[in-house]
This record gives sequence, structure tokens and C-alpha cells, in this order.
Amino acid sequence: MKKLFGITLGILTAIGGFVDIGDLVAAALTGARFGLSLAWVMVVGVVGICLFAEMAVRVTTITGRPVFDLVRERLGARAGLANLTASYLVTLLTLAAELGGVALALELATSVNHLLWVPIVGLLVWVVIWRVKFERMEKAYGLLGLALIVFAVAVWQLGPDWGALLAQAANPVPPPDESWPVWFYYAIALFGSAMTPYEVFFLTSGGVEEGWRPSDLRISRLNVFIGFPLGGLLALSIMVAAALVLGPAGVQVDHLGQVVLPVAVALGKLGVAVALIGFFAATFGAALETALSGGYAIGQYFGWRWGKRVAPVHAARFHLVILATVLAGTAIILTTLDPVKVTEYSIVLSAAALPLTYLPILVVANDAEYLGRRVNSPLTNVLASVYLVLLLVVSAVTIPLMIVTRAGQ
Repeated sequence: MKKLFGITLGILTAIGGFVDIGDLVAAALTGARFGLSLAWVMVVGVVGICLFAEMAVRVTTITGRPVFDLVRERLGARAGLANLTASYLVTLLTLAAELGGVALALELATSVNHLLWVPIVGLLVWVVIWRVKFERMEKAYGLLGLALIVFAVAVWQLGPDWGALLAQAANPVPPPDESWPVWFYYAIALFGSAMTPYEVFFLTSGGVEEGWRPSDLRISRLNVFIGFPLGGLLALSIMVAAALVLGPAGVQVDHLGQVVLPVAVALGKLGVAVALIGFFAATFGAALETALSGGYAIGQYFGWRWGKRVAPVHAARFHLVILATVLAGTAIILTTLDPVKVTEYSIVLSAAALPLTYLPILVVANDAEYLGRRVNSPLTNVLASVYLVLLLVVSAVTIPLMIVTRAGQ
């Protein structure tokens, strides 16, 4: 039973990290607009985040130390600061998107404008981080987020032509009315939604919070190899549902309410209620992750006392950073920026910044001084090198594609 609950951290990371507002929007938008022609990106993203996270959790589990602490020590203060700056800014933008996503979910449930919910959501995030124990937090929101399985049930209920869906997925080219640049832009957005850095930093910092040791390496790997593929399957079911219902109806996804339409068609009001619970749990869980990740990153880099296991009075700077991060994320959404647009920009910029967070982990994972015989295997290094090249290419073309396509318009 203890081992079963040990993988809940991975489930939370999958639901609140893989399936967050970014994946809800990106999966539904690409499914409605491009069918399953971008399903391959989901597979590439899941493999990539599993590779990235496995290296990171192995480093943390063997050394017992957080990622940013090791990156700063191994690569020096300047390289560590570049890593910190890139990851924190992307995490802050992602937090703003998650807060907006929770507010949109509450708007769907209550018909009260999401802007009125934003300050309340920000306060709730802060209170949960301040008062709720780490283990309760991860179990509650991770398991509640499994309500998103309702999308898979909806796909089954819709009774699709599975052969036709497979044919779409096996034909990775844009539809006749879409251009290649726009198609690639959304491929990058989908890829960025799968490989957001905060997922890894939350997972590894959570491992330190839970006291992972070398004997826990198997459980930490289970967190990765169960959690992230589970999140990928849920995101894929959202894409398929959108391709079946929204695409043929010509619906362009620009609001969270449109994401739930396939569930309404297939399962009615009860299905919508379950989906809204999943939306709330996934986005609220991701808001907790991103807020904590901001505090983890800065606290670890500067060598402060950090973590939810440390009494707030003894980790005041850590909690102050979290409070400032939540306030900043709340302020971004209160400017009346569209939360869906903030989400799209956050996942695209996340893809552009990935090399700055991925490369340091790859370097540390090959350092025998830290890991001994647990350094990357030759096969892992081959795969990691392939993904490094892919991330460099994605980083180089992201901003030009954003400009050329006017952010996918």
C-alpha cells in the first residue's frame, strides 16, 4: 500500500502538470483544427518528458539534493542563473495561465465572470500551499484530476471509426486549408505543452520533500513512467474528442467551455459535471505545482531553507517568493488578458526555453562524481542527444514561426 501511494506524486504531476490548462487548450485546439495529424507530437512529447524527468529524478534520488542546487554547483553561478531566469519566467507565465484556467472552470460551473474568481483562486492557492501538507495536497488533486478520464469515456461513447482515426494519425500532414508554417507552429505548441520544465522541478523537489533515497529509485522511476504516459493518454483523448465533434462542426477553440462540448454531446450533463471537476482539479493542481516550483527554483539556487516540511517561520524567504509569484500571476490575469491566449504563449515560449533547462540536467546526469555508476547509460545518452538536437531546432524556429504565422492565425 505504501508503494501504491508512493506513485501518487507522479499522478499529480501527470494530471496537474501534463494535463494542465496548456494541454486542455492545445490538445482540443489542435484536434479541432488539424484532426489527428499532430498526434505524433504527443508521442514525441511524452517520450521526451519521460527522458527528461527520469534523468532529473535519478539525480535527485541518488544524491538526495534538489536539481537547482546541483546545476549551480556543477555549471557555476552564471549558467545556473540563466537556467533559473528562463525557467522562472516561463513558470510565472504558466502560473498565470493556470490561475486563469481555474477561474474559467469556475465560470463554467457558476456563470460568474472569471475575472471575479481570479483573486479568490489566487488566495486559495496560497492558503493550500501554506496550510495543507504536501502528501495530502498531492493525493487529493492528483486523484481528483483523474476525472478527466471522462474524455476517454466520451470518445468510446461517440463510437468513432477507429480505422479512420488511425489513418489520420498515420498521415502527419496539414489539412488542405492549412499551411505548413501554421501546422508546425501548433506542433511546437503541443510539444511545449508536453515538456514544460516546471513539471520536472516540481517532481524532483517533491522527491526531496518526501525524502527519496537511492533505495527509492524504483518508485521515483514509476512516478515518471506511469504518471507522464497517463497524462499523455488523457491529453490524447481530449484531442480525439475534439477531432470527432469540434472539427466537423467548424468550432475554433478559444474558450475552455468549447473543450467540454464533446463530453456534453456524448454523455450529457452528468459527463459535463465530471469534466468540470477534472478541469478544476487539473488546473488547480497545476497552479499549486507552478507556484511551488517558483519557490523551489529560487530557494534552491540561492541556498535558502525551502520546502513545505520546513516551518514557514524557518523558510520565510521561500514562502515570500511563492506569495510574490502568486500575486504576480494573479495580476497578469487581472489585466483582462485572455487566459487561453496566455496559455498559448506560455507553452510556445516554454518550448523555446527548453534547452536552457534540459542541457544542465543532461550534464549532471553524466557526472560520475555525483551519480557514480548511476550515470546515463549509452542508450539514454543517444536518446538524450537526439532530443537535445530537437530542442535546439525547436528553440531556433519558435519565435520566427510565431512572427510569420502571427501566433498561428
